[in-house]
Amino acid sequence: MSQKAIKITVVGAGPVGALLTVILARHGYQVDLFESREDSRHNDIYQGKSINIALSDRGWLALESVGIADEVKREAIPMYHRVMHDLEGNLTRQAYGKGKQAIWSVSRAKINELLVSLAEKEDKVSLHFSCHVIDVDFDQPAITFKTKQDKIKHNSDLLFGADGAFSKVRRKMQEIPNKRISYSLDYMPQSYIELTIPPAADGSYQLEKQALHIWPRKDFMLIALPNPDGSFTCTLFMNQKGDISFDALTQRSAVEAFFQRYFSDAINLINNPIDEFISRKTTPLSLVHIDPWVVNNNVSLIGDAAHAMVPFYGQGMNCGFEDCRLLRELVSKHNDNWSEILSQYQTQRKPNCDAIIELAKRNFFEMSELSGNSSFQLCKKIEANFNERYPKLWVPLYTMVTFSPDIPYSEALRIGDIQKEIMAEIMALPNIENRWLDEDIYEMLYTLTINRNFKVKKNELS
Repeated sequence: MSQKAIKITVVGAGPVGALLTVILARHGYQVDLFESREDSRHNDIYQGKSINIALSDRGWLALESVGIADEVKREAIPMYHRVMHDLEGNLTRQAYGKGKQAIWSVSRAKINELLVSLAEKEDKVSLHFSCHVIDVDFDQPAITFKTKQDKIKHNSDLLFGADGAFSKVRRKMQEIPNKRISYSLDYMPQSYIELTIPPAADGSYQLEKQALHIWPRKDFMLIALPNPDGSFTCTLFMNQKGDISFDALTQRSAVEAFFQRYFSDAINLINNPIDEFISRKTTPLSLVHIDPWVVNNNVSLIGDAAHAMVPFYGQGMNCGFEDCRLLRELVSKHNDNWSEILSQYQTQRKPNCDAIIELAKRNFFEMSELSGNSSFQLCKKIEANFNERYPKLWVPLYTMVTFSPDIPYSEALRIGDIQKEIMAEIMALPNIENRWLDEDIYEMLYTLTINRNFKVKKNELS
């Protein structure tokens, strides 16, 4: 089967599916991209939600590989640090990286539309909207869709399910007779709603622009990401059930008291917070594990369909884009040997995606509780100081995940756990809050690190 003869179906025209389509088309494959929703460039499929995302180095590398990074960056806002708001409205800042290292606030809708338009320009790409998956034949492979007018059956040589956390391709995969498919869909206790801080009357930002704002309140938190129009997209994460929860807060008076007590410096900034809280439908947070990702060497899952995670590390889309970048590298390396391509794709990505799912789950605790804790903030200062002295010996976990695409997620998790143990010893030292700049502290930290003898293994990706 020559390269030009291979026809590929991609199900799901979200950012990951659209990016994958561009990559495959540029390698000479004929690609049909199917989406269950209408074309977002002509219809509001997000129902008023802006759904901001945080793009970091792993995502930017993938976008650079298809030549669209600069265009996306023009619509993005760098966030150089997080700003924590305590109950009294006092602010604490914590840098994400060094110098100009930043995570970038980007509209999911905007980046999706840019990537779909990029795919549409490719001669070998055909776009199909309002096509709902009914059935999948994994032997062909072939997929049956219901459209507004009819049912269609589409055959191809390869099929990618890029249709999100509640993937229909994945669900059909689980139903294959005599296939041992391990699968779990777990829900976090928290759900979320989105709120908005509008621009000031003069169009300026009401909060510091180039920062991610967090109101950490232990079991719940509010975050705010900047938009180009001067507004902030706010997301309130809170338990669905319990004493302080979405289910418990149904009366207007209770909601107003909740905002006055926990978000006193934000309540007057948010657009109609009480009514919006009451009227918004909550969205659950889920984590997906499935094994294998690939069946019959011709059908594969990618992005959230394979590894949906919670958003607390800002890596969901970055991870999906890295899936695409790895496939691009493997296609170049193995030409048309899709059996080898898909085998290597699953082997390399599965442990790394399991790792970032775990890290993202853990990071809710860091953001909602630890980020406002003075001991935690001191720990991060000591780590930053030690990293300045020995940048190759100690790379902070956040830096490994966010700014080091050459370090696999699994390595970041492994090294991060060792670093956590070491820092626990340092933070347990007497009077550390007053001695943290003393030379003996860093001598001890150096000795502990050398004795653990951990070295970061680099990613095979270029």
